[in-house]
Amino acid sequence: MSYKNFIIGLSIAAGLLISASSQANEYAIDTRGMHASIQFKVKHLGYSWLDGRFNSFSGQFSFDQNKPAEAQVNVVIDTASLDSNHAERDKHLRSDDFLAADQFPQASFISTAAELDAEGHGHITGDFTLKGITKSIRIAISSVGAGNDPWGGYRRGFTGITEIQLKDFGIDYDLGAATTSVYLTLNVEGIRQ
Repeated sequence: MSYKNFIIGLSIAAGLLISASSQANEYAIDTRGMHASIQFKVKHLGYSWLDGRFNSFSGQFSFDQNKPAEAQVNVVIDTASLDSNHAERDKHLRSDDFLAADQFPQASFISTAAELDAEGHGHITGDFTLKGITKSIRIAISSVGAGNDPWGGYRRGFTGITEIQLKDFGIDYDLGAATTSVYLTLNVEGIRQ
């Protein structure tokens, strides 16, 4: 093999390695296996907690322990999939009084900045769109773990917690002074692509 061909071969191999490593940190959220969830909690009239979840959502994230500040998240939520384990209440929550799911079938979160350490603990800031209104929110992030799965893949998981104000997203249905905010918990398990 000539020196020139050797250098060309090395260049091609390096390019393949760089390409593979740049893709190695992309993860698809495992919603098919239901190893992810988006849950909400809100006070009902100030007397009790109402818990629920969104059954249908999708998304992806990227995370590199060597470049944690470059982490990115993108999630799309089907608002009609809201489930509080009570059909009549869910119908009301999907109505124009709350989510207006017919008019706004999707909510979304797109990250704009990450303040994470190498283990994946810290905060992610991004644009959250609900009921057609976009606001910047900050999510506290904790790494759950990462490693090989039994099917030959590699997985990484995080938990995120945030609080949003209902009025910021055009939801002003009067449920009392104690019911002004919603707490969201995101449990995300991603499969490396």
